[in-house]
Amino acid sequence: MNKVATKFTIKDLENLSGIKAHTIRIWEKRYSILEPDRTDSNIRFYDTINLKKLLNVTQLYNAGYKISKIAKLPEDELAEEVKDVVTRSGQDSAYMDHLILSMFQFDQALFEQTFNRLVAEYSFRHVFLEVFVPLLHKIGLQWQSNSITPVHEHFITNLIKQKLHLSIERVQQSVSAEDETTYVLFLPDNEIHELGLLYLHYEMLLKGRHSIYLGQSVPLENLTSIQAIFPKVQFIGYFTVMPPIDNIDGYLARFNRELLEERNDSLWITGTNAQAATVKNEKIKVFNNLSEIINNLPS
Repeated sequence: MNKVATKFTIKDLENLSGIKAHTIRIWEKRYSILEPDRTDSNIRFYDTINLKKLLNVTQLYNAGYKISKIAKLPEDELAEEVKDVVTRSGQDSAYMDHLILSMFQFDQALFEQTFNRLVAEYSFRHVFLEVFVPLLHKIGLQWQSNSITPVHEHFITNLIKQKLHLSIERVQQSVSAEDETTYVLFLPDNEIHELGLLYLHYEMLLKGRHSIYLGQSVPLENLTSIQAIFPKVQFIGYFTVMPPIDNIDGYLARFNRELLEERNDSLWITGTNAQAATVKNEKIKVFNNLSEIINNLPS
């Protein structure tokens, strides 16, 4: 496991805040917004306190405050002003910055406070699709650039997963007894990224569909056990990293051969790797994102 990141380059700050490095340097020089440390070779680096302040400054700046005014605010007033702006504006990006801060500081209380404000204003669908999904995309980019470590990603995704499970439990009893189709949600063998699929399970239950959630790393051949019990199955798979892009078509061909050809069942797939599929089959449909699948669900 990598060491938890507590030092950030100015490029890290640019990626996390959306403020260009050139602008950050100007703010730093002209207004003393940040107080970087330096390595023995005189290279700037920033700690989590600097990151937190920059994210707060960014919220006010994007809300129309002049940087000269922001720079004069004491730390406690800066934080309070940001809270007021977030409450008044309801900007998704503002909430996202608070969630990012909760991740870097491993602050579950801040996560809970931010989530509670979100659900007080928006539906859970909006919170997940418009805040959590962009947040996870941003985290993924930062992980690739080594701005964060798996420790950060695990912390925030497990908190989001908790909220999904709680939401699923609330709608668990709304399943329609008359539903002829059984929706079977699974991740292919060696695929473990399940948040998107869990959310689809929530949407299924919310709409009263008969949804069976199988979760991570399900071998294809095991899915025949479901077909032995239910007469009509709509499989839904979420392919983020598995199967590998160069094996997507082969996997789908096998899926069709072993599970679909002799039955009136079908397969819907989405996720990053799913977009590489080129197989032409009326029983297999590729969706670009979660929203497309949700819009195709029966009401």
